[in-house]
This record gives sequence, structure tokens and C-alpha cells, in this order.
Amino acid sequence: MAHRHVSAGCAALTVLGALVLTGRPAAAAVEPPAPAPGPSAAETLGANNPSPVVLRALQRDLSLTEAQARTRLMNEAEAGTRAGRLQNALGERFAGAWVSGAASADLTVATTEIADTPAIEAVGARALVVRTPLADLRAAKAKLDAVVTGKALDTPVRYVDVRTNRVTVQATSRAAADTLVAAAGVDSALVDVKVSADRPRALYAIRGGDAFFIDGSARCSVGFSVTKGDRQGFATAGHCGQAGARTTGFNRADQGTFQASVFPGQDMSWVGVNSDWTATPAVKGEGGQDVQTAGSVRALTGAAVCRSGSTTGWHCGTIEQHDTSVSYDEGTVHGVTRTTVCAEPGDSGGSYISGVQAQGVTSGGSGDCRRGGTTFYQPINPVLSAYGLTLTTSTAESGTPAPQDSGQADAWTAGRVYEVGARVTHDGLAYECLQPHQAQGAWQPARTPSLWQLV
Repeated sequence: MAHRHVSAGCAALTVLGALVLTGRPAAAAVEPPAPAPGPSAAETLGANNPSPVVLRALQRDLSLTEAQARTRLMNEAEAGTRAGRLQNALGERFAGAWVSGAASADLTVATTEIADTPAIEAVGARALVVRTPLADLRAAKAKLDAVVTGKALDTPVRYVDVRTNRVTVQATSRAAADTLVAAAGVDSALVDVKVSADRPRALYAIRGGDAFFIDGSARCSVGFSVTKGDRQGFATAGHCGQAGARTTGFNRADQGTFQASVFPGQDMSWVGVNSDWTATPAVKGEGGQDVQTAGSVRALTGAAVCRSGSTTGWHCGTIEQHDTSVSYDEGTVHGVTRTTVCAEPGDSGGSYISGVQAQGVTSGGSGDCRRGGTTFYQPINPVLSAYGLTLTTSTAESGTPAPQDSGQADAWTAGRVYEVGARVTHDGLAYECLQPHQAQGAWQPARTPSLWQLV
């Protein structure tokens, strides 16, 4: 669809599609969110001191210079904070945010109201006025997901694309997509159709390798080290094994047992290991060098992300869409993230990491690392929340998270997973969350203005 450019004062504003302002109440002026004093987002998230392993992979896979790779990680860390502040300020008018450009220098924030433009531009972002708020797009996708039956292999992928302000259905034919949209009762104007013969698959393999093995045969990859109380272990994909399945390590030594597993629906599990194994914050990078995990702050759409797996090793790409639904032969999985990173069988369960922030574990995909492909990862924060796990990081103490709260203002607690807009109290003050993350002892709200704003 063509874009029209109009001017708002002295600043350029992009309008997507035909903007209809009549019949919609005018929005009250939004004051640009004021940044709080304290460490920068790049400092808090470790983007100011990236691993050489990450830098080399970004240069190789995204065709960047070292300077661009360093700048990109810094920009993506800072953009997440600005996007979170604007999402909280815009409320139901918010329609998404993403970064773009070789160094992710451009942050775009979409809104349904032209009156929000000054506030968006005041924090250095580009304003995009669109028809449909993010909440409505998510509702439309939920309707599509609800009518999917069986394996749905003719419409295997469905996601909200904030950059086009549409819900995208990947289908084997236009007719298959039209049938799904009609059955769901979704306005076809909200839907883009991508016709593709690609059929995503879960990426496990029954062969030898140097990862971990399930019941002596199937092979998957370790995701991230975790703890639950005094028990150590790791998170991985749910399709790698069912609860009770036994695992051996890369060296075939006894390792542990799957404690819990969900697949399909979601693609998450965790393995509790025996005393011979120790949870560390390390992720295996290029050439076997370690990348240290410092947290689980979710990266924006458009951000760079790297993957580690036991079949193809260390590869990088970009985040295309969050909250994607994908149908495999075994069933449909919801809430995964779509990326341009390649992967192959045996890489399942492996780590996705942006800079030093854990993002998720490999679920499945299509293509391969010779011709390229599309992959999906199960985000790590829902895994931590569902199973009461604490991510092992280079900066935080281990412990058992407190039970999740009801979403109302409550005492900030290390180990809890917080979403954008969540409200907490700490030292007598109230704060609002800016970026999804698992709280750590060193990340108290007053000390992390990149993650929390005072309200």
C-alpha cells in the first residue's frame, strides 16, 4: 500500500493508508515522557560492553561494520525504553513500535491519533498514524487462531505485523487464507496474505551430536540455565521431551530429567539436572567462546538477535514479529517470535540472545543455514513465569521467584516477570514497567530508569 506524506508543523509525519479521523474522539495532548536520572539503558542492559563473539556474528550475518554493530546494540537498548514510555503514555491508541536501519538508529512508534505526534517526536522517534490500534489487531489475530482446527498446514503462520498495521496470514494459497478469514469473521481489510510453500517444522533430530540427548536417542540444544530454589537446570523447547523423560549431556553422561513440558499450544520445558552439572550464564558462541547472559529484557521488533544451536552453531538475524502463531505437523503453537535467523534440526531448544539479554529458545522454522530461512522462538520470560524459574545471569543471585501478582500495584519482587504497564511499589514509591523482563536484585526500580518510570 502506498504511503502519503503530510506535514505536522515543521516535522514530517507518515500516514499509513487512508486516515479517517471523523467519528473518533480527539485525543488529549500527551506530554512527552520525561527520562529519569540514573544509568542509561545501554549500561543497565550491558549493551555498552558487547561480547566480541556477538559483534563478529552481527558483522557476518547482517553485513555490518564493527562500529555499526556496536552502535546498533546501544540504539536498540535505548529504543526499548523510549518505546515503553510511549506505550504507557498512549494507552489504547498505541499501535506498535520498531527499530530500523543498519544501526537501528530509527525508532518508529505507531498511534491512531495525529495529536500524539508531538509527544512521539519529542523523544526522537518517528510518528506513524495508522487506522487500527495494536489491541484490535491482536483481537483479530485471536479470532483467526480460534477457528484454526487440526494441523492447519494450509495456513501455518499468523501474526500481527506492526510495521504494516495488519494481521498477516501465511498460507499455501490465497483461497486457504480467504477461507480462514471468512470463518473467523475478521474484516479482510485488516489482513494481509503471504502465499508461500514453506511449512515450518519443529527442529529436533534423532542422531548423534554434542548437545543433550533425550531418552538416549533424540537430540536437542540447551536454552538457558535456570534455578528453582536449590535445583539447577535449563530451559529448552517443549517438543524436545515430555515430563519424566531422562537426559544425557553432550558427553553422554547422565544429566537430568524433564520436570515439566508443554507442546503444542506453547513450546516450553525445563530440565532439572543432577549434582554433576552446574548452571552458568554462558551461551556457546562462535568458535566455542562464551557469551554471558545478563537478563531477559525483551528486544523490539527489528532488533538484532543471535541463536546458538548444536547443529549449525552461532547465527544472527533480526526479530520480525512477536506474538506469532505457527502450525507444525504436531499442532499449533501460540506466542512465539518470528525471526530471520536460520536453523536446522537439532538446533531446537537452543538460545536466542540480543546482546546479553536472553530472548527465547528455538521452536521451529523453515529453510536451512545454506539458503537461509525463517525461525520461531518460544520467548523465555513466559517460561520463567510459568514454571517459577530464575534465569541464571552474570549479575543476579539465584532464587525462587515469588508467585505472579494480579497485575495491580504491588511490592516489587526480584524473580517476578513484569510486562509493560505493570505497576509496583518499592521504598514507598510507585513505578510503571517500561520493558518486559524478569526482575533481578540489582535491578531495583529506582536504579533502573530504563526499565521503570516513577508514577
